[in-house]
Amino acid sequence: MITAAPWVMYPEIGEDPIKQWVFSEPTAEDGDDVYSLIASCPPLDVNSSYCNFLQSTHFSQTCVIARCEGNIAGFISGYRKPDEPNTLFVWQVAVAPRYRGKGLAYSMLEELLNREVLKDVDSVETTITEENDASWALFKKLDKCNGERGEVSTFLDEKTHFKGKHDTEYLYQIPLIQLPQKGI
Repeated sequence: MITAAPWVMYPEIGEDPIKQWVFSEPTAEDGDDVYSLIASCPPLDVNSSYCNFLQSTHFSQTCVIARCEGNIAGFISGYRKPDEPNTLFVWQVAVAPRYRGKGLAYSMLEELLNREVLKDVDSVETTITEENDASWALFKKLDKCNGERGEVSTFLDEKTHFKGKHDTEYLYQIPLIQLPQKGI
């Protein structure tokens, strides 16, 4: 018998993955797991584990960790820019390979931007290298939901700033006109 309904044989296909996610602020206990997650997500830069502990403690209100059945599925690190506190700078977005393609990155971004502590944030900034297609897609989606008014410029140049050791980082500035819509 041939079936056109693959969820009959594999019921997890029909599940709404968003219902599986559990979002929270990271804690010090998450620092090492965040480090391992980022290490498994090239082309993300692997920072020191100490950096991930600082993100998980000092910047926990501007970071989000996602779990699925107790496993770390994703992480976003960010911070308010010191001279522009209404701007959230998103440093890294990491989604574990087995959870990709389920909308987790955007769900984490929604969760973060809908936090009461960030209610006065009116723009998001991030930097992205040219070949990071997943990040471009994520932030273009956020931009589209906010009137496609984002601007891209060179932030750190491969030759001038990185002396040829790292690809150019492009700054994507997105003014927010609304909070991200759940399920978009």
